[in-house]
Amino acid sequence: MSNIKELTEKVKKFRDERDWKQFHNPKDSSLSLVLEASEVMEHFQWKSPEEVDEYIKTNKDEIGAELADVLYWILLISNDLDINLSEAFDKKMKINAEKYPVEKVKGSHKKYNNYE
Repeated sequence: MSNIKELTEKVKKFRDERDWKQFHNPKDSSLSLVLEASEVMEHFQWKSPEEVDEYIKTNKDEIGAELADVLYWILLISNDLDINLSEAFDKKMKINAEKYPVEKVKGSHKKYNNYE
C-alpha cells in the first residue's frame, strides 16, 4: 500500500504535467473536494439500507473511483497548504479521543456535547 507521501507525489505529478496548478487555489480546490464527495453520496441517495447493501456488491469499482477522487483533492490541498496530513490526522484523532471517551460514548450516536 502506498503511503501518503507517495500518493501526494503522484497527484502533484499528474497536476503539474497538465499545468493545472495555476487553477488550484484553496477555494476552488476545496469546492472540488466537496463536489467529489457529493458524487460518493449519489451512489446511496434514495436507497434503503437493503438496496445499499445490494448496490455495493455490484458497484464497488465506481464507488472506489469516487473515493479516489476525494482522496486526490485531500492530498492536493494538504500539499498546497503545506499541511502534514499524517500529523494533522494523528492530532485530530487525539482530540476526538478526548471528546468521545470510550467509557461515555460507546454504543451511542450522541454528539460529544450531549452525552453527559
